[in-house]
Amino acid sequence: MKTILLILLTATVGLAQKTEGIVTYQRTSYWIKIINRLPFLSREEKDRAAQTWKNEDGEGQKEKMKLLFNEKGSLYTHEDQQGQSDDGRWSWQKDDFYISRNFEKETQTDIIETLGKTYIIDDSLHTPVWKVMNQIKDVNGYVCMKAETTDPIRGQKIAAWFSQDIPVPAGPERYFGLPGLIMELDINDGDVIIEAIKVEFKPVANEIVLPKTKGKKIKDKEYDTLLSKHISDSIKANRNPYWSVRY
Repeated sequence: MKTILLILLTATVGLAQKTEGIVTYQRTSYWIKIINRLPFLSREEKDRAAQTWKNEDGEGQKEKMKLLFNEKGSLYTHEDQQGQSDDGRWSWQKDDFYISRNFEKETQTDIIETLGKTYIIDDSLHTPVWKVMNQIKDVNGYVCMKAETTDPIRGQKIAAWFSQDIPVPAGPERYFGLPGLIMELDINDGDVIIEAIKVEFKPVANEIVLPKTKGKKIKDKEYDTLLSKHISDSIKANRNPYWSVRY
């Protein structure tokens, strides 16, 4: 009887641990593919981009991100706020990028530095409209189901692979709201891939805290309008809008 109780207790503890922890993601952007997809850019600019990014063609530009999560909320940001060149000779402070979700209070607060300003997007939760598909695959040892949605502002198709083994509705970037943690995000048919490469279960409640930052407070709709105008203006001027805003 004691053995059975011990097994049940161990299983319960193990399950509880799977609702709190840190996920490390590898965010890979394939810039040659992204630029070639933009019909309003000149062939000259596309050729110049191909030359600039030729050493990363096939491998993409990589950056590590992290997601702290529990049943009450999540915080997604850079793994390291300090950027550094491959040879280590120079470094820089990365733009503010903190994506916070409070599932308990159904609120969101995002701190995003873009277009020369820092914006604090404070609003109620606006869950993406997902369509769950009947496809599954393995992502870093977790069986995941596929769900799809769209980004109407950027005109992107979004595919998310989520694991019900981690039953929290959190995810990378500004995506969430599925019955399991999003382990992989595919933006626009492989233009950007954000894949979980490490999952560590541990208490993180004290770490899911936004930094004190000054910025312009706006709502979701205002932020969407800001991005839409920038993208529209860039298209008219035959410029790549994604040098200034996150793809």
